[in-house]
Amino acid sequence: MKIDAFKLERWFAKYEHKAEIMLAESGIRSLNAKQFDLNPGKLGYIIPTNGDPHLRKQIGQRYNRGAEEVLFTCGTQEANFLVFLSLLSKRNHAVVVTPTYQALHTVPEAIGNVTRVWLQPPSWKLNIEEVSDAIREDTTLIVLNNPNNPTGKYHSAEKVDALYDLAEDNDAYLLCDEVYRLIADDPLDPVASMGPHGISTTSLTKAYGLAGTRFGWIAGPRDVINGAWRWKDYTTISPSILGQHIAKQVLGEMEGEILKENRDLAKKNRKIVHQFINNHDLAWNSPTGVI
Repeated sequence: MKIDAFKLERWFAKYEHKAEIMLAESGIRSLNAKQFDLNPGKLGYIIPTNGDPHLRKQIGQRYNRGAEEVLFTCGTQEANFLVFLSLLSKRNHAVVVTPTYQALHTVPEAIGNVTRVWLQPPSWKLNIEEVSDAIREDTTLIVLNNPNNPTGKYHSAEKVDALYDLAEDNDAYLLCDEVYRLIADDPLDPVASMGPHGISTTSLTKAYGLAGTRFGWIAGPRDVINGAWRWKDYTTISPSILGQHIAKQVLGEMEGEILKENRDLAKKNRKIVHQFINNHDLAWNSPTGVI
């Protein structure tokens, strides 16, 4: 399998370590490790390797799913990668809503056949009819990133419902990368909670400010989760034990305060950018969502 270079990551590798002021990131500022208990005990593999059953049950409840319908991963990147490996091949096809995070179209393109449906600027409108027209008999997956990176567009519940209906009607899955979802004041319901054709991926990276934990998950139908777990045996085997230890704390009593602080910070900084643009007579497409 050949894959194109990840242009953004190569750009970061060249310039990020030299930057005195970083304006290229899309996430929240990183939290300090001092806020957490950092002693998970023995530093072995997590057993079972799909993640702690109690934490998977806790997370599964957010999607109206059971523990067996959740798989812990090393971030959202691995979560998406495993879904693509489990559902795509040269014999089938994916529809990817674009522009989006490069991995969400480059990885499927390396595995199978992809049609990209473009959002319409300046409001980055999603045309459901174009997605419908792009679906083929061999389509197994529709891919959405919501809220969208890089545009900041937060597609409405009506749009997401329409995509889910398309997936269901065509015996396909709707995969939604929801890593930015909880930055919103009033987040939409996750796609994995919508029914048997919905898959959600996310992590502690963007909304929580905990990229260094490398902890994420997939929530979805058991056959998809089992297929992803089969591939995970060949990638990272198990999630990070330290990441899981921190996740147990973050997704408990600490969660409300962390998310509130991060949402408030995002609002404050968004206003600063707006003022800067206006004060210097610059033009831009203002984000229409949460980022």
